[in-house]
Amino acid sequence: MKTTEGKKCKYCAVKRQGHIEEFDERKVYASVYSACLNCHIEHTAAEKIAGKVCKEIKTWAKKEKAVNSNEIFKKVTIALKKHDKDVSFMYETHRDIS
Repeated sequence: MKTTEGKKCKYCAVKRQGHIEEFDERKVYASVYSACLNCHIEHTAAEKIAGKVCKEIKTWAKKEKAVNSNEIFKKVTIALKKHDKDVSFMYETHRDIS
């Protein structure tokens, strides 16, 4: 599969508007980390949670070859519930709808 720019991607993410880009685990990490901070979790605990969730999502995405944003969102929400239900709720209900 190729990105919208024509580059071949190893692990592709199909975005909400339909364009394709390389799966970027840093985006998963950043969004989980932000949700943790918004729930007043300390930085070190937020880093640990974000790291664990990111690792789980990365492992899943590598098996799939191409995933869409909604699938990633659902998997992150489920993974977060294992670590902190409040953070999972924050992540799920404060999704960027732009």
